Amino acid sequence: MDKNLDLKAVIEQVGKEKNIEKEVIVGALESAMLSAARKNLGPSADLEARYNEDLSEVEVYEFKKIVKEVTNPSVEIAFEAAMKLDPELTEDALGEDLGIKLDANEFGRIAAQNAKQIIVQKVREAERSLVYDEYKDRKDELVTGIVRRFEKGSVVVDLGRAEAIIPTREQISKENIRVGDRIVAYVLDVLEESRGSQIILSRTHPNLVVKLFEQEVPEISEGTVTIEAAAREAGFRTKIAVRSKDSDVDPVGACVGMRGARVQAVIQELKGEKIDIVPFEQDEARFVCNALAPAEISRVLVNETEHAMQIVVPDDQLSLAIGRRGQNVRLAAEISGWKIDIDSESKAAKEREEAEYSLSQVEGLSDIQIQTLYNHGFRKAEDVATAEVELLKSLPGIQEEEIEALQESAKTVMAQEKVPLSRQKARYLFELASLNLDLSGLELPEEELKILDEAYYSELMDLVLDTPEHLAQITGFSRERAQSIHEKALSLTV
Repeated sequence: MDKNLDLKAVIEQVGKEKNIEKEVIVGALESAMLSAARKNLGPSADLEARYNEDLSEVEVYEFKKIVKEVTNPSVEIAFEAAMKLDPELTEDALGEDLGIKLDANEFGRIAAQNAKQIIVQKVREAERSLVYDEYKDRKDELVTGIVRRFEKGSVVVDLGRAEAIIPTREQISKENIRVGDRIVAYVLDVLEESRGSQIILSRTHPNLVVKLFEQEVPEISEGTVTIEAAAREAGFRTKIAVRSKDSDVDPVGACVGMRGARVQAVIQELKGEKIDIVPFEQDEARFVCNALAPAEISRVLVNETEHAMQIVVPDDQLSLAIGRRGQNVRLAAEISGWKIDIDSESKAAKEREEAEYSLSQVEGLSDIQIQTLYNHGFRKAEDVATAEVELLKSLPGIQEEEIEALQESAKTVMAQEKVPLSRQKARYLFELASLNLDLSGLELPEEELKILDEAYYSELMDLVLDTPEHLAQITGFSRERAQSIHEKALSLTV
């Protein structure tokens, strides 16, 4: 077998092994031979390389203009010399270019080495282009690979035809990955860079869980069950919201599977991460309650203006609703898109009493109107005073003609609430707090206790609800002394 057949065999072999089009390899060879010839003949030479498929070789031609008298040998050739190369030339050929086939052996060892480097480079570029073309349409999919090595914190994964990386930020913090492990990951992005295509994988993205369920649950892949939303704290807990287009198919049951087989397969792939499967509801309050499961919900107060919900739970359910490190309520808020505040029944009852007291000071508000305002997120007279007229008009039971008077009254109440509290109101809040603390706990000199009593301070709550500035003003104490007494009273009531 001669060298030409060897070259043809190389082209076919490289194309087959690297899955590269023949034209790409031929282009690389032509470019390499052209570069090698130019290195030998200089930058001014007019050169051209062509792959001759019949001869199975890359032919390199140097073009020179046919002239009578040569002034620049690198680009010109005398007519007599041209006649020796092509005896059929006539004088009509003067001024035309003559292609002179070069002997590739004349390029030398260094030029040949350069040709090899260019061929390797071209092949690599073609491989990178193929990798990008193959994976650019696989974003948002799952891939499976083998962990090969670690580079600067990133995990390098062999996908078979390409390598991908899982950056540190996309790794689960408590997951122990070792070289040789089989790993499933979500294709986050495919970048085409000068140094080559880069496939970015993720083990933390919520869609990793979504795609795993799509693989495990036929009803999802068929479209009968859909995953409406997903929220995740990778390595700890994920919530997915599911709904069914078929009333005969239970979406939660489909995802759980017989004896939990389907959900357990996903949990196993995620190395034990907890998964909550939440039934999706069009009623957003009901959906939020579902998302907070397994906590029991007593009632929900919706604030459309701030797109927030106040969730009230029994006192013994508070920690369950909030979850470890606030995880349950955070994921519920993320999956629902609502801001969620969770209160225990006892705290909510106290806040409700305080709110109703403040709103009741607004002249003209009936008990029913107070209840309506409270249910729509109004917690004090100031909320009424500063509310948009259009919002108040939209509330049931609030008449447009009474809004101006209500807001004027609310402004008066608001101004009063910003000054030191009256003894009557202080006592009211004192009773709400269920405190029974007198001034003896302050352990003050007898004369100071007498001054405080004469200034109408008979209970610790009176001091707490006042300001140090006002306390100093009506008792004659120094600003520093009044501040000290106020802080001491506060510490005794916390």
